[in-house]
Amino acid sequence: MSKKVLIIAHGHPEFNKGGGEQAAYQFYKECLKQGDDAYFLARTSVTPHGGAAFSTIKNEREILFHTTHDDFFLFSNIKTRHLWGDFADLLEQLAPEIIYCHHYFLLGVEMMKVIKQKLPNAKLVLTLHEYYAICNNSGLMIKTGGQNKLCFESGTRECNGCFPDKSPGDFFLRKEYLLSCFKMVDTFIAPSAFLRQRYIDWGIAQELIHVVENGQLENVDLTSPFVVEDKISIVYIGQINVFKGIDVLLDALLLMPKELRQQLYIDIHGANFDTQPGEFHEKVIAQLKKLKGIVRMHGAYEQSELTHILAAASWVVVPSIWWENSPMVIQEALNHKKPVIVSDIGGMAEKIQHNQTGLHFRAGSPVSLANTLQKVLNDPTLSNTLADNITAPLSLSESYIKINKIIG
Repeated sequence: MSKKVLIIAHGHPEFNKGGGEQAAYQFYKECLKQGDDAYFLARTSVTPHGGAAFSTIKNEREILFHTTHDDFFLFSNIKTRHLWGDFADLLEQLAPEIIYCHHYFLLGVEMMKVIKQKLPNAKLVLTLHEYYAICNNSGLMIKTGGQNKLCFESGTRECNGCFPDKSPGDFFLRKEYLLSCFKMVDTFIAPSAFLRQRYIDWGIAQELIHVVENGQLENVDLTSPFVVEDKISIVYIGQINVFKGIDVLLDALLLMPKELRQQLYIDIHGANFDTQPGEFHEKVIAQLKKLKGIVRMHGAYEQSELTHILAAASWVVVPSIWWENSPMVIQEALNHKKPVIVSDIGGMAEKIQHNQTGLHFRAGSPVSLANTLQKVLNDPTLSNTLADNITAPLSLSESYIKINKIIG
């Protein structure tokens, strides 16, 4: 039965290329396909004409919310808090029965309270794409100090150890404030069991949080339009930053004998490399010079190019050094029947079965990844063997049905 729904995201994929934004937008499209009276509201930093709180993009159903994010400790808006009145008016005008919120980052977590104050009978569903509420270190659950040590638990004293400028009391009040906003949520969606357990340990009641993977497009074209080269092709797809493990991948290649690594092509597709910290940027540039002819940097890509990029590859690699949740690229790779080489932690290890649908290596270890790449070279048929084990991931329509069954 058709419903009036609103999907809220922290960015529109036309401006922001992250996986969470793409997952939210694809779900919006699926709602329309299922016959829902759906609207998509995306936060943007683009300055509107005339100082308006909202503008539309493409059509009246895709709305941009022009707001800022000032308090990254509490995920609250300060300078543009007056816009919540405009937001409440928009809610009243649209009057959705269900609000699927795909983030609060950059939007403001108090949005949950505004929604329930204005529409107390609407069902509010929040998808947790990250660990922001748990961890003040950009939601990475990595210790500060430059050692990139994984964090296994949060707590007032543990968090104070990473951020000594904030007292244990500050972290206690932070958690209480976030939980007070989360109490407005009727149902939480976790794209991985790993993330779900982290949030249960943090304080969300287990009966409120359900695992539903991000849905994928159906009937993708698996035929490569490119000539297959006489090398094994491995592709990295995603954002490029310090925590995505690009330098680990390049170090692994440099550890391999030259004659072996020359049997590989590594294609890196991703945005934001030029905005990364100087030390990391310089390190990668130096690595790339030594790997000329083996590693090819392609820059940002459009979602429409993804099928061609994946179709031309034998493997996908996800070498992140943080826990991750449910990287969209893993589901997309499986959807194109491509085995994935992943770090052996978090949502990555959960999504890929070692020696079944891909290969695990020790997170952050160039030596372990080099050994894994050598395994790939030693058995050129391995990618096809593992590809035969891959079953299609949850489709968008299956995801839609599953979530709506949960919320009732």
